[in-house]
Amino acid sequence: MSASAPRLTTAVPDTDPWPLTVCTYNIHGAVGCDRRFAPDRVANVLREINADIIALQEVPLGGGKSPNVLKELQQATGFTAIEGPACDTPQRRFGNAVLSRYPVVSVRNVDLSFGSHEPRAALDADINCHGHMLRVVATHLGLRIPERRDQVRRLLQVFDTEEMPVILMGDLNEWFVWGQSLRWLVSHFEAVPAPRTFPSRRPLFALDRIWIRPRHRLVHVEVHATPLARIASDHLPLIAHIDG
Repeated sequence: MSASAPRLTTAVPDTDPWPLTVCTYNIHGAVGCDRRFAPDRVANVLREINADIIALQEVPLGGGKSPNVLKELQQATGFTAIEGPACDTPQRRFGNAVLSRYPVVSVRNVDLSFGSHEPRAALDADINCHGHMLRVVATHLGLRIPERRDQVRRLLQVFDTEEMPVILMGDLNEWFVWGQSLRWLVSHFEAVPAPRTFPSRRPLFALDRIWIRPRHRLVHVEVHATPLARIASDHLPLIAHIDG
């Protein structure tokens, strides 16, 4: 990436953080639809969005000879970066991450692995948005129905709290509009808009979701479908605007 590339605006306002913009983005290992590994394109998509808190999935986190894409994105944005590896071996570290304009107070990584399937996890972070505490859960669920049901059940048990607003963001991999896992989430969070995000060139499925509790804080949900976003990953970023 060019050393002179502009960064996201990182100044924190002197008043409360509302309205707040959050985003979830499956970056596909920073490999675009043209099969080119290009973390700089992902960074430029994040600059286009200029969100306050960003949940990322399929993030290479280093290990062995593997690249650390999160480190590059942190340098590009100037944000606080936290990682939640689903795969964590000396040869390869890979999974979820969060980039935040605001300070991260505490972090928990929740193992959501199911049997012998690909390892999955949820990154659970408490973020201090200028004195307003916010709980952000970034996750990437499994490909099979029983797997997703088990993972959603475990997630709802882990972060069911009334102590602070909760945002669940990520790639839920739910292809069915009325799948059981989605019904459970609707029951817990209430219904939310679900624009289509996958595949990025011509979206057909709403795999990426943003849920918030209490629901009235969610103002608007939209897909970021610029020409760059359509090629930088096989998913489009999903953005939510939140007010206090």
